This record gives sequence, structure tokens and C-alpha cells, in this order.
Amino acid sequence: MRLIRDLNPESQKMLERIYRASKHHQVRERAKCILLSFQGTTIEELSGIFGVTRKTIYNWLTDWEDRKLIGFYNRRGRGRKPKLTEAQGQQVIDWVKEEPKSLKKIQIKIVEEGKLTVSKDKIKRLIKKINMRWKRVRRGVAKTPDEWELEVKLPILEELKKQEKRGEIEIGYLDEMGGDSKPCIPDAWQEEKTTIKLPPIEGKRLNILGIMKRDNQLFYETQVGTVTSEIVINFLDKYCQNIQKKTVIIIDQASIHTSEAFMEKLEEWEKKNLKIFWLPTYSPHLNLIEILWRFLKYEWIEFSAYKDRKSLLAYVKKVLDNFGGEYVINFA
Repeated sequence: MRLIRDLNPESQKMLERIYRASKHHQVRERAKCILLSFQGTTIEELSGIFGVTRKTIYNWLTDWEDRKLIGFYNRRGRGRKPKLTEAQGQQVIDWVKEEPKSLKKIQIKIVEEGKLTVSKDKIKRLIKKINMRWKRVRRGVAKTPDEWELEVKLPILEELKKQEKRGEIEIGYLDEMGGDSKPCIPDAWQEEKTTIKLPPIEGKRLNILGIMKRDNQLFYETQVGTVTSEIVINFLDKYCQNIQKKTVIIIDQASIHTSEAFMEKLEEWEKKNLKIFWLPTYSPHLNLIEILWRFLKYEWIEFSAYKDRKSLLAYVKKVLDNFGGEYVINFA
């Protein structure tokens, strides 16, 4: 009899959360199937519960064992065959790129070239598959995190925030801000026929490592040159020395945060009441310390900081040392 036998408590909680909250019916269904199988429900019984064949249940269980969460999502090639061939679909995408403001023109081209009638909704679904969206024109196309990663990690992040609010844990947002020590050139009021000229600022790359809490507490250090995984590890080791209660550090999935050396420290940090939570990929907006970096570079920057490297470093130190006092961010 085929059953799911190895399911740790964290995986059980995650599957229960997916079963309750996923927006995809098939994902909720498969999560429930894994839970029931772990509880001893047979394939025959599962087949009756979900109204599918024994083979389908067997495939769901196999996908979980082989691919875990990714197995909850259908692979390519399933479902109704597309109205447009692959070549026709690519042609439509190319037309949309040429005429990005009018899908009506695309419909006319499809009729003229392919003798097919395709709705605007069909065209929208096609171009959304390559992450095209109706939005303000900008330079470049931002990458997006995998859908399954958002479904799993966002609820966990929200639960961590609730625990923080109840006083059960503390959350620290860790990130590095780097630059070539040249601040962004600002706008400024100037007389009509004159231009304020700023002197060039030369020097080695300056990096800031910071762990920020929602209440504006900040632990930081500066680093000249490249930030390596070893530097981040040493930084966290120092932070561990002052931990008073269970703390979760929220970070992105940069290579310096996922190296072998970094992973080897996880068990040691957990013994010191510090756990690591990795955000979904391409999700800097979920890391609150990014807001601090933005204020540092754009909102609070003083014109005197542009004078020379010494003035710039003095400005950075003043802001970071006085963050939570003279410099405050009100996080909603």
C-alpha cells in the first residue's frame, strides 16, 4: 500500500496552510491529498474522495516525493490544446511588441494573416505567459519570483510579523547597501543661466551591512571593498552576542547569504536564538531595510555631502548613528 510516511511537523503546517489559502484549486487538492495519505488514507479511498483515478493519486504522491511543492503545479502540455500553434503564438507576441498599445490592431492582423478570429482575452492570456503586463512604460523588465515560492513564503512572513507583534519574537531585516561612494546627483533650485557643479568624489567602494528592526533600532558596520559571505557571517556572529529573545533575520537569496559556509552556521545560530528566513527571489520590497537605504540615498541626503569623500562618509555615519532619534521612519 502506497502512503506518504515521512512528513515533518513544519511540512504538515505548510501543507495545511496551502490547503486553506492557495488560490489554485488543484494545489489545495494535492496538498490535502498528501496530508490524508500521511494520516493513513489509502489510494483507493483517496481516489473516491477526490473523484480521480488511482493512477492520478499515485502520480500526485510520486510528484510530492520527487518534486515537493513544485509537483503541485501542472507541467507544460496539460489541458486543452491551444488555438494558436507555437509559431502563430510567437508571431502574435512579436506583433504586440511592435504595437504595445492596441490589441485591436493585433486582432485585425491575426484575421488577415492567419484567417483566425481570436479574442482580446486570448491575446492577453498569451502575452501574460511571458510576463507582459499593462503598465506604465519603463526601462527594462523586472524579474518576478516563482509563484509557488510566493504562495509558501508570504504566509510564513505574515505569521512571523504576528508573532513579533505579540512579543514572541524579534525580527531583524538584513541587507547590504553598496556603492562607488558617489551619491546620486540631486535636483536643486538654480538660477536660469547657471548650473551648480559638484566636484567628483573618488575612492574605493563603500558598503554598509545593516540589521534593522521595525522600531528603528539599527545594528550596522561599514566595509570598504567587496562584501563576502565570510564578512556577513562575522557580522551575524557579532549580532548574536546581544540577542535577548528568539530572533528571525529576514534576508534575500543573494549568493553570499546561501553559500556553503553560511549554511554551515545555521545550526550554531539557532542555538543562540537566531534563525534565518529567506525572502522569495526578486522581492526587495519585502525587506524593510531597503526603505532605510532609499531614505539615506535620496530623502535625507544633505547638499554638503556632495563636497568630497570625507563629507559623504560623515553624512552616512551621522544618519546611521542617529537612526531612531533624529532620523526616523514610520513603518505602517
